[in-house]
Amino acid sequence: MRLHLITVGEPRLAYARAGWDEYEKRLRRYHKLQVTRVGGKNQAQESETVARVAGRAPLILLDPRGRQFTSEGLSAYLDAQAVGGTGELAFAIGGPEGHTATLRAGAHKLWSLGELTLPHDLAMIVLLEALYRAATISAGEPYHRG
Repeated sequence: MRLHLITVGEPRLAYARAGWDEYEKRLRRYHKLQVTRVGGKNQAQESETVARVAGRAPLILLDPRGRQFTSEGLSAYLDAQAVGGTGELAFAIGGPEGHTATLRAGAHKLWSLGELTLPHDLAMIVLLEALYRAATISAGEPYHRG
């Protein structure tokens, strides 16, 4: 499956850059991966750009209003999308103001990483690690021991 990761900005802190690089490398063993970093002067411009670069792929927005997944649940969801979907999913992490209501309304799914507010750099690492863990569960590998 092709995963398109769209982020507003990129990791700024050294630990975040290292974590992003590590989990991106790991995830590429299981999925075709495209990463697009977008910018914008405001929330509306960022959301417009996210929608444009996602194209026709089902868009999954990281948003506190969304559904939370267990690792096994995320794995099952991705497997179902791979079998019955378009073969591609786009995941987007918004900027400091989040996504616009218009972008949320048009999204395929809203995904919440939890009730905590995470700094952008950390949310990017958590996204990649969660996708990697889901891929190893689907592959029957021992990374996940939960």
